[in-house]
Amino acid sequence: MNFIKDTYKGILLSLIIAIPSYYLGKIYSVIGGPIIGILSAMIITLFIKDKGEYQKGIKFVSKKILQWAVILLGFGLNLNVILETGKQSLPIILGTISTSLIIAFVLTKIMKIDGDTATLIGIGSSICGGSAIAAAAPVIDADEETIAQSIAVIFFFNVIAALLFPRLGMLLHFDTLSGNAFGIFAGTAINDTSSVTAAASTWDSIYNLGHATLDKAVTVKLTRTLAIIPITIVLALYKGKSRREESENIKWTKVFPIFIIYFVIASIITTLLVNNGVDIAIFSPIKSLSKFFIVFAMCAIGLNTNIVELVRKGGKPIFLGLSCWIGITIVSLTLQSILGIW
Repeated sequence: MNFIKDTYKGILLSLIIAIPSYYLGKIYSVIGGPIIGILSAMIITLFIKDKGEYQKGIKFVSKKILQWAVILLGFGLNLNVILETGKQSLPIILGTISTSLIIAFVLTKIMKIDGDTATLIGIGSSICGGSAIAAAAPVIDADEETIAQSIAVIFFFNVIAALLFPRLGMLLHFDTLSGNAFGIFAGTAINDTSSVTAAASTWDSIYNLGHATLDKAVTVKLTRTLAIIPITIVLALYKGKSRREESENIKWTKVFPIFIIYFVIASIITTLLVNNGVDIAIFSPIKSLSKFFIVFAMCAIGLNTNIVELVRKGGKPIFLGLSCWIGITIVSLTLQSILGIW
């Protein structure tokens, strides 16, 4: 009862913002619910003079709901299909992920960018945008402002990619009969599912390809999503090592992200059930709930974020995001050319 009494106001406030944000995100898919939610919350919080009575609920949503969102995300992954279809794109996926992480690491040292911000932008750019940030943030104990900054940077380049990439594909003379090349390009060089979907659907519409490009792009994108598992484990081990150096009393079990284990279990459950004849569509409500939970958590994060400070400190993170985005795009195109896909 004390938990409900302490948290219900913050949970309710986050929920009130999250519900319309989620549905607006469906209408304006290029922007997406998480961005609408976090921006709305950052504006609303400017008008709340004292957030003391909301704070515990906001913290619960921003931490726990975010972890639950990642766990539920696992129910959308049929590992067999993703691994089989992703073979062709695997070298490109590994190349783009490595490129983004290396760029983030180097620029962090050169430009003195905050380590947590650089980590989230690098991971978000290389893997799957908001979902990757949602998975990595609890592992590195990133604060709300850092998460909001990273999400904002990722969103900015998502929108540019969704609008620019179909035109870029035309200029580069991608195959217009199968959608294979552009699907791989969109799936490896655009980080968030909403923007991957928007760009691939545009290509399908332009060349009357039905949903061939979209199917390819989304499958490649889901293959990238699997990288969440090793990346978060590495981060947890690194974080655990740092903490153990500070205190010999801290155990690995205290810093390892248990929710990632549940994410893997959810993926395995989905794969086993589908292999035994269960229609993967049965998991659609769970996937929708996962997406809503991400919006829900982003609203809570927005409520704890100072938008003025976010804009003031935005220069270096935006440059980092731009560098990662350009690097990923160049590597994706280069590897496609080498492999004979483009």
